[in-house]
Amino acid sequence: MPKARVLVVDDSVVIRRLITRALESETDIEVVGTAANGVLALAKIEQLRPDLVTLDIEMPEMDGLTTLGHIRQIDGRLPVIMCSTLTERGASATLEALALGATDYVTKPGSQVSTNLDQALANLHDELVPKIRALCRHITPSPAAVTPRVARRAATAPVAPAAPVKRGPAPMVQAVVIGVSTGGPSALAEVIPHLPGDLGVPVLICQHMPPVFTRLLAERLDSKSPLTVKEAADGDVLTPGGVWVAPGGLHMVVGRAGSLTVVRTNTEPPENSCRPAVDPLLRSAVAAWGAGVLAVVLTGMGQDGLRGCEDVVAAGGRVVAQDEPSSVVWGMPGYIVRGGLADRVVALHDVAPEIARRVSGHSLTPVRSER
Repeated sequence: MPKARVLVVDDSVVIRRLITRALESETDIEVVGTAANGVLALAKIEQLRPDLVTLDIEMPEMDGLTTLGHIRQIDGRLPVIMCSTLTERGASATLEALALGATDYVTKPGSQVSTNLDQALANLHDELVPKIRALCRHITPSPAAVTPRVARRAATAPVAPAAPVKRGPAPMVQAVVIGVSTGGPSALAEVIPHLPGDLGVPVLICQHMPPVFTRLLAERLDSKSPLTVKEAADGDVLTPGGVWVAPGGLHMVVGRAGSLTVVRTNTEPPENSCRPAVDPLLRSAVAAWGAGVLAVVLTGMGQDGLRGCEDVVAAGGRVVAQDEPSSVVWGMPGYIVRGGLADRVVALHDVAPEIARRVSGHSLTPVRSER
């Protein structure tokens, strides 16, 4: 069975060793080399031909963003996972890296390394290993290659195709709910700025990201969009033409305050290992708007959004999914399509026009994927 060959690039010897240790128990993943800066990394990419690179942002001689630019000149498809700190500076640099072509990111353990090394290793393992497997698609882990933590996720992977759900006339769209994960910042940058300024309904986004990252993501989208985009706060009134991004570390749901429809945030347990998660947002949206919900599921790992989309369809709402070729990882939208829940499957560049058509009442005739 082929292994995913990983090159670890970081100026900290501690982080290089930590990542190597986090991956060494996986029989389908191997660290084939390390590098302390971008200059060495580029040489080793040429020499070792890795399947994936983990890349630090702040390094001497050549920093991560510059290195990423060179990598993309050499190979536009090589998966690159940025290693970021949970700081405003780290979040800003990570979003810039994603805009420049980085595939995904993980957060560094920081001070946890010195206070609880075992927990730091476990957290890094749980965040990094599934992403490597998803991005290195030639890997098909055998049961022996899947550790217990990952086994719980992998056990639910297959989804049998469901019979198509019969739908009546398209209802009037009252709200758009977008769920997205891996590859999300770039996907949202393609969708949100291309929505019309007179869209006429609220848009709610659940992007799997930690605190700070979601605020900066909202600010970036707002600077490029005719719509007003902000990180959601508890009590925000949902009005037409606004876009709300779920805050990192909190679930975002829809609630009522008298006659107003508002955002509510909470710290209830993660769903699908995520907080914020798409499923509770969709459930609450259905409770608020019923068949008026248009769910849009974009690129991402896992199956968050699947149960929520089942609720949307059961209520008479509609679901649009991103297609496989344009997805970084066809996990979340793939579950929706194979589950028979998407009445339209579109490429990323068609998502914004599709939303606009449906909101305006000029939707195309539902088209099913032939997968």
